[in-house]
Amino acid sequence: MNFKNIGEAVLELSPGVNCLLGRNGMGKSNLLEAIHFMGIARPMSPVPESSLIRHGEDAMIVKGDYVMDSGVGEHVSCGIIKGKGKTLKRNGKEYARISEHIGRFPVVSVLPSDSEIVSGVADRRRHLMDTVISQAYNSYLTQLIRYNRFLESRNKMLRAGVTDRLLYESVETGMSETSTSVYQTRKNWIEEISPLFKEYYSRISGDAESASIKYRSVLADRTPESIFEETRSKDQVLGYTSQGVHRDDLLTGLGDYSMRRLGSQGQVKSFTIALKLAIYDYLKARKGITPILLLDDIFDKLDSERVGRIMDLVSSKENFGQIFITDTNREHLDETVASLSGESRMFAVDNGTFKQV
Repeated sequence: MNFKNIGEAVLELSPGVNCLLGRNGMGKSNLLEAIHFMGIARPMSPVPESSLIRHGEDAMIVKGDYVMDSGVGEHVSCGIIKGKGKTLKRNGKEYARISEHIGRFPVVSVLPSDSEIVSGVADRRRHLMDTVISQAYNSYLTQLIRYNRFLESRNKMLRAGVTDRLLYESVETGMSETSTSVYQTRKNWIEEISPLFKEYYSRISGDAESASIKYRSVLADRTPESIFEETRSKDQVLGYTSQGVHRDDLLTGLGDYSMRRLGSQGQVKSFTIALKLAIYDYLKARKGITPILLLDDIFDKLDSERVGRIMDLVSSKENFGQIFITDTNREHLDETVASLSGESRMFAVDNGTFKQV
């Protein structure tokens, strides 16, 4: 209720494929974001959560009933009230900490804005890493939160002009411990997901090209203690912490070159889809739960051959469960439904309303 342009909607969804048909701006993507929000308790992209509330309203709430792989039913409700924050309940009971929810209902989304994973700033790629790993390991999210708190304390000291070495070391000890944990978990993640990603990209491209993804961190060849010690004087001038895992990045390659610099729109989209499918496999293996797959405007910027290979991948693998696909073209969706096995439903979307067709 009151989620973006969706005033109120009650939908009986297929456990298989759900197609959303409608013009741009009608609410197709908003439904996908509502599903994502229930699963992860945060927006798809790093935007203020209050932006999810429908214009002119003071609050919103999203509710959903899940049937887990084990057959157990779960009910989730997540709401935001302007000025009061977020509430999140599972089976009617509010969480003591919202972080406890992360990973219980994994979801993977493929979005038009995913091109920013390649072309955008490093913050976008770190956000992806942190969102995925947090769904797999709750302990990672705990360490990341602790690191960010230590980082905030150090930055406040830098801005305030603090010069006491012992004060800095007291904060930097905590930063070093947590950053080592964050770095190692990210390093393990990229080592596990990289071969999955390469295989998916090769199949989507028809073996026409190869792509790679690598993790870049200042901790690869230095200790956090030495980093904070060596950069302290510089950081006092800058007023912020210039190096650490909060500056880590992912390097995206196309053959021997940079995907960011040389990749076409189709190659970039193939890259992000291959990465998201690899993330899907990773989460399912780590959590033992089949994630929900959200495919928003997947046909755009891809030739028919690549679209066909993607649909073959999704339809040929038994591990893909509930899928949501949006498009403005009925023919695309009809062809998709015909290529996928199992139950499917199609909904026409018009200005925040949904009608099964």
